[in-house]
Amino acid sequence: MDQPVQRGVGNVPTLPIPRWEFIALAAALMALNALAIDVMLPAMQQIGESLGVADENSRQLVITAYIVGFGGGQLFFGPVSDRLGRRGPLLLGLAVYVLAALGAAFAPSFTMLLVLRFIQGLGAASTRVIAVSVVRDTHGGRAMAEVMSLVFMVFMVIPVIAPSIGQVIILFAEWHAIFLVIAGLALAFTIWTAMRLPETLRPENRRDFTVSAIAEGFRMVVTNRSSFCYTVATTAVFGGLFGFINSAQQIFIGIYDTGTSFPLLFALVAGMMAISSFLNARFVGRFGMRALSQAALLGFLTVSTLTFVLSLFGPIPLPLFLTLFALAMFQFPWIGSNFNAMAMEHLGHVAGMASSIQGFVTTLGGGVIGALIGQAFNGTVVPLAAGYCFAGLFALCLVLVAERGRLFAPINPPVSH
Repeated sequence: MDQPVQRGVGNVPTLPIPRWEFIALAAALMALNALAIDVMLPAMQQIGESLGVADENSRQLVITAYIVGFGGGQLFFGPVSDRLGRRGPLLLGLAVYVLAALGAAFAPSFTMLLVLRFIQGLGAASTRVIAVSVVRDTHGGRAMAEVMSLVFMVFMVIPVIAPSIGQVIILFAEWHAIFLVIAGLALAFTIWTAMRLPETLRPENRRDFTVSAIAEGFRMVVTNRSSFCYTVATTAVFGGLFGFINSAQQIFIGIYDTGTSFPLLFALVAGMMAISSFLNARFVGRFGMRALSQAALLGFLTVSTLTFVLSLFGPIPLPLFLTLFALAMFQFPWIGSNFNAMAMEHLGHVAGMASSIQGFVTTLGGGVIGALIGQAFNGTVVPLAAGYCFAGLFALCLVLVAERGRLFAPINPPVSH
């Protein structure tokens, strides 16, 4: 089990586990992050009331604390996994995640809950960094983009069903039970990982775990124009997404008074992301990462600008709001998975470091942007719509810099069959 994955003819990976299981396991590991965020949403009010947090915007810190830990931890797990391999650091991170979730179930105060959520995010960072690195270890180019799209497709099922899971739990138990469920699922995924995931980092690709080696890896990542620009562009767009997650409960329940139907409406919007991920996996090999992601970014900016303009004229009717945000959500996987793949495209020799820095910037930066959008909530959808609009515009500027002013350039050759 500890033998590295070998590459077959033409550098095509030969995995000791079925391809479908490899994709499912990578998706399950990444899904722990979405689960730790989205399952909380229906319980935000109950958590605030239980722990004496009257300000609704302050309750969003349950999400923000996790995201900050999740972003910061990636700077640790990237270089560690480049030196020691993927399996050991991943299992360590999973153990931290499980223990922090168990501790959060018994948190005596809001402050302690935030500390444990931060620690849980630190452990979860291993899953994001190493899942992407494992894919990069075994795939390249459009093949990597296709696998990542399939991973995201499975991963996106969690945002669709997680709020409903949280809603069901709090109908029969208090919010503490949510953390017990999270811990149980994470423990199951840990056992699955320990039993089935092989070591994918080849011995000759391991890097020294020294300050100079880390600094050199960091330099290679941030000085690559394409990698840097696509990473920051992803950060901007993810900032809008985190802003929506932070504000979702207040928007659906506070503005539109949807009550217990909130998880269903959230699932309707988030479900567009799962459909989009599936289509991206089908089309990326034919049209290429750049064509799909850049077209999606233009679509995202168009829809977001329209939403922002409409929001300035008063409340947007719920059916129109759902339609516009579902269209915006549809663009996210086409942007996120392909931008991630393009940011990693030329950095295979430092995959763990590249993944950790990319994840650190996109998650922490996106989390800060999302927190600012969430804290700006004023009883209307204007702050969220403005956040989406300006995030899309900033991302477009960065893509133009990365591509030297030219969009839809067919840089990657088609996959030969």
